[in-house]
Amino acid sequence: MNAFLILQKSFSQAAFLLSVWSDFRTIIERHRAIPVTIAFLLIATILLKRVPAARTRIKAATLLFGLSLFLMLLASLFLSAGFISTHKAVLAAARLIGGFAIVNLASTFVFDVALKLVHINTPHILRDLLIALGYVGVCLGLLWSGGLSLSDIVTTSAVLTAIIAFSLQDTLGNIMGGLAIQLEKTITVGDWVKIDQNVGRVKEIRWRHTSIETRNWDTVILPNSMLMKGQVTVLGKRAGQPVQHRQWVYFNVDFRVPPTDVIATVNEALQAEPIERVAPEPKIHCILYDFKDSYCYYAARYWLTDLAADDPTDSVVRTRIYFALKRAGIPLSIPAQSLFVTEESEERKGLKHRREIDNRLRAVTGVELFHTLNEDERRLLAERLLPTPFTKGEALTRQGAEAHWLYIMTKGTADVRISVDGLQPRSIATLGAGDFFGEMSLMTGEKRSATVIALEDVECYRLDKDAFHDILLERPEIAEHISHILARRRMEYEAARDGLDSEAKASRMGTAQRDIFDRIIEFFGIGKPA
Repeated sequence: MNAFLILQKSFSQAAFLLSVWSDFRTIIERHRAIPVTIAFLLIATILLKRVPAARTRIKAATLLFGLSLFLMLLASLFLSAGFISTHKAVLAAARLIGGFAIVNLASTFVFDVALKLVHINTPHILRDLLIALGYVGVCLGLLWSGGLSLSDIVTTSAVLTAIIAFSLQDTLGNIMGGLAIQLEKTITVGDWVKIDQNVGRVKEIRWRHTSIETRNWDTVILPNSMLMKGQVTVLGKRAGQPVQHRQWVYFNVDFRVPPTDVIATVNEALQAEPIERVAPEPKIHCILYDFKDSYCYYAARYWLTDLAADDPTDSVVRTRIYFALKRAGIPLSIPAQSLFVTEESEERKGLKHRREIDNRLRAVTGVELFHTLNEDERRLLAERLLPTPFTKGEALTRQGAEAHWLYIMTKGTADVRISVDGLQPRSIATLGAGDFFGEMSLMTGEKRSATVIALEDVECYRLDKDAFHDILLERPEIAEHISHILARRRMEYEAARDGLDSEAKASRMGTAQRDIFDRIIEFFGIGKPA
């Protein structure tokens, strides 16, 4: 008896499974699932190989399609079990999910293959919108195949549209705003924008929002409706011009310094050598911006080419201004309300002066030109030296310039560059603390033979022609010793440049020494020594 029951139960289960399989085949045939599945898998395989970047979307669409087939099987199970209502609901869900999967795969083919072949790039938000319309089409198609008339569908969709538009008006406003931004291309990904107090680069424009990455590594999410209603400044963007944004660097100088002197000093320093990330045109320049209670308010204006590096570039410009003003003896202003009281006795002043003179004497003593000078003459030169600082990247002197002074370096390093026949300058030497240059310009008035660029912050003393004139007038024989040193240095330079041997150097040495001596005498207007 038990065996008979077991056998009967087995026959019932088998019959049920056969019924499920028969219903599943009927559903598959009715909805043409087999050819659709073959076509779907074939297209998905081709797209996986052709568009590797879209693998995630393709795999997601394939999973949805697989879920649709599983739900069809589940619907046949409910149909065989007699749950007709559940069967219809599950089958509708299967068709809906399958339709969504096909829309996603079709969008990948259209946007990533077909349109790319004809070189048409579409905004990301337009793609999303068309996919959404595809979803709506799938839903309307299911309603139509489910027996609803066209009038019923139109009435139902109109009511639903009104309800959705009323309840989601802010969201729809953001969507339409995002679509308008993308289609009009007023703002594009990569633009630098200012919206209220937010400044940053546009990272992406989505359905609902636009995300902006700030210089502080923050991401600001702004609703698209806000961009459409408010004021948006696109930085550095001008029709027919490169992307560059004008920056302002402010500083204060006392009223007692003529503005023409300040502007000329700052312009010369800022325009002499190129500054990284500063546009060559329009040129960086200084203006007198305003008058304040106790000082003049100046601004240096330049055009920034890398909008992400505003603060570092401002810092370089400020540094140039600081050193230029310091070289010219123009102090930055202190607000009038600030008062500093220091007890400055004669003894203190004398101590500071002696220390400074000792530093200058050490600098003068290290210069070979002045080895024949006595202690009093060296001290006289030390009194006449001018502190002259430079910042990294500035030119201490330029090839071809007329400047009748000598530099003695006490701190930092500088690169010596020469240009031959207008070619690109090449580096020939590096100077450091204790080195000096410009001796030919000081002693003979010869134009600079090389350009010297500061490799770091440089401190040096400058010795002018006038400071040396009185010493030569008193002792003209010093010119003889100096001409020998200058001739030797010149021959060393020419030997390195032209590959001269020792005999050629010796033959030229006498002629060069006499020529330099005569030029010194003529330049300083002194008589030849007896």
